[in-house]
Amino acid sequence: HALRHSGHDITFLQTNASPETCTTKPLSKEQADHFAKAVQHRWFYQMYLDDLPVWGMVGEMLPKADQFSIKEKDDLDRLDHMTDLSDTEIANLHPYVYTNRNLVISYNKDQIVKVDLTSDPKSLKEVKAGTALEFSLHVQFVETSEEFHSRFDRYLDHDFFKHPIHWFSVFNSFMMVLFLMGLVALILLRTLKKDYARYGLVHDLEDGDMDDDEKEALHHDKVEDAGWKQVHGDVFRAPFWLPLFSALVGTGWQLVVLTLGVILFAVLGPLHGEVHEERGEVMQSILICYAFSSIVSGFMSGKFFKEYYPTVARRGNTTAPNNLWQATMGLTVLLLPTCTVLIMSLLNTLSLAYGTINSIPFSVILKVFFLWVFVSIPLGVVGTLLGRHANKGTTTTFPCRVNAIPRPIPEDVPWYGKPSGLIPLAGLLSFGSIFIELYYVLTSLWNYKFYHVYGFLLGVYAILTIVVGMTSIIVVYFCLNAENYLWQWTAFGSGASTAGYVFLYGIYYFLFKTQMHGFLQTCFYFGYMA
Repeated sequence: HALRHSGHDITFLQTNASPETCTTKPLSKEQADHFAKAVQHRWFYQMYLDDLPVWGMVGEMLPKADQFSIKEKDDLDRLDHMTDLSDTEIANLHPYVYTNRNLVISYNKDQIVKVDLTSDPKSLKEVKAGTALEFSLHVQFVETSEEFHSRFDRYLDHDFFKHPIHWFSVFNSFMMVLFLMGLVALILLRTLKKDYARYGLVHDLEDGDMDDDEKEALHHDKVEDAGWKQVHGDVFRAPFWLPLFSALVGTGWQLVVLTLGVILFAVLGPLHGEVHEERGEVMQSILICYAFSSIVSGFMSGKFFKEYYPTVARRGNTTAPNNLWQATMGLTVLLLPTCTVLIMSLLNTLSLAYGTINSIPFSVILKVFFLWVFVSIPLGVVGTLLGRHANKGTTTTFPCRVNAIPRPIPEDVPWYGKPSGLIPLAGLLSFGSIFIELYYVLTSLWNYKFYHVYGFLLGVYAILTIVVGMTSIIVVYFCLNAENYLWQWTAFGSGASTAGYVFLYGIYYFLFKTQMHGFLQTCFYFGYMA
């Protein structure tokens, strides 16, 4: 969001003999009530000087003397105990605002390395209708020997982000990966190996390459096919709503590449500058990675559609192929931007209605629109065409043909053979590998901490990718064993269900870990979480 100028003009190494002052007109009843509400709810303001943030409290409720301490060097120390006062406490207290503030700017040669903002408790003035308030700001420059490259260290909470629990959570997730990889290896190497060997013998029997003893042993051991072996003629049938599913697959690949690109950019911060030291650098990297990763979404959606479209035509669908290609291309280009724009439009409208600084300026909206129209859309179209013409000369890469008549799917199967039972369990396993790291990420987003442990984030992202892949393989195996060949949406849902658990955790975090309230804060929180 765009910042507003504070009205204070500060020149480097220039200190005025008298502090800068500003006197208000006599407060109206409405203005006094606004001040009282801000003080009662312990509101604070945030300013930036040379990209260094400073915080200041609006005021205090008096005469309760232990609500503030003169020894506090920085109003940032107050943020850990911003609790609203109860009605019984408010009855005996009155709102007072700080009118005098001291801004201490520490510099090393020609560079600013530290900024401290303190409020003078002696300047507290009671807020009443008809009272004129005189605010003053005293600016002081102090030379220091601290280095410029380490000026953000005081904002980084190393004890919080590098707590032993954080390390333990990563180790625990790594052990889960080993367990799932072992389970998948057991399925592929032990359970399926015998079937592969048996089908190899059947193939040799058909070709006449077996002796009499091997034929007799094969007939003796042969049993009726069951489970996943029954659906080999339907397993490569196209999923329902193929254009939509292709667009979701392409968009998913784009999000994978986008997230990996942003995390790697943050991990390489020591080479190009830490991303938490520059306002908006992460957002710029997200926009750039999104625009250039559009070719990935187009390519993967086009390739997936090309592989499965022949099975759509074979089952009697008379829809023209060009129409389906156009639908796939359009959905791939529009799906993610449409969802994002709808949410951001609602939040931007609320922000404008409430007059907050979180509203996105029209010029920024125009720039993002041009980036989408002239970069993202062309790359998405090119990617779709590349995917459509990939492996030219072959219509499909499937190892067996698809039956003309779909096989009926059994309904009398155990719960672990139904998608409704498998998908929630798969999402729970994936969520279990990231929920502790999710707590640290949400704390940095909503509780004013600077996230800086990008190595942890990269490791957890790799673990999440592996866990989602492993659980999807297991889910598909159980699904096919139940002779349910509609595995594509089930596999997609097993990974996508993790997002549902993340949103549920977001609700828990909102209720028990934040003190947000009101329509505006609730909409912004759940809008960004969605």
